[in-house]
Amino acid sequence: MVTNSATFGRSGVHDFILLRASALIMTFYTLYLVGFIACNDITYEVWGEFFASTFTRVFTLLALLCVLIHAWIGLWQVLTDYIKPVGLRGALQFVVVVVLLAYLMTGFVVLWGV
Repeated sequence: MVTNSATFGRSGVHDFILLRASALIMTFYTLYLVGFIACNDITYEVWGEFFASTFTRVFTLLALLCVLIHAWIGLWQVLTDYIKPVGLRGALQFVVVVVLLAYLMTGFVVLWGV
């Protein structure tokens, strides 16, 4: 049993709620994109105007954040279940955090053009 918890939430209940909430937001974002694609003839100009909207940018960034939270909790659970050496597990968790932060920064730069 893992005694030192490095989870995103404070407990298993918080992780459970975060997973469900992030899944709901990702579902709504998927429906938002599918609805837009189904109702429009997609061209570069239309797609550019769609992502020029502040609402779409914020919703996309929120969805990306939810994907990253979802991924971190899932990978943390897999690593704590299957990687028993503490040093190796810590190193792998560090790599996962670095990759997820790189994804977040990339998404922010792509969306907001910083």
